Amino acid sequence: QVQLVESGGGLVQPGGSLRLSCTASGIIFRFYNMGWYRQAPGKQRELVAAITNGGRTNYADSVKGRFTISRDNAKNTMYLQMNSLNSEDTAVYYCNARHVADPRTDYWGQGTQVTVSS
Repeated sequence: QVQLVESGGGLVQPGGSLRLSCTASGIIFRFYNMGWYRQAPGKQRELVAAITNGGRTNYADSVKGRFTISRDNAKNTMYLQMNSLNSEDTAVYYCNARHVADPRTDYWGQGTQVTVSS
């Protein structure tokens, strides 16, 4: 059974930082490209950052220079370091895993809430 479990969300003040984690089980982690998505109320889910199985990264323009995605294949875990948070970063953040050879093999976590507010 495949599970992606996110953690690290919470309430933070504007300008603050959070680190999200996504730990995978039931998959061979190194065979998956990974990504963080987010969905704010009333908005569509959007890609925040992605990292290939080889470590190449890609970011949404809105988070470039503030967020850093990384992965530790030995721990089956992906991270998202979020700095200089603002209210527009408030959303539910989801972890995604997509097989490098078959993109139809696609898994999602349950999401973790990030709220940026004073």
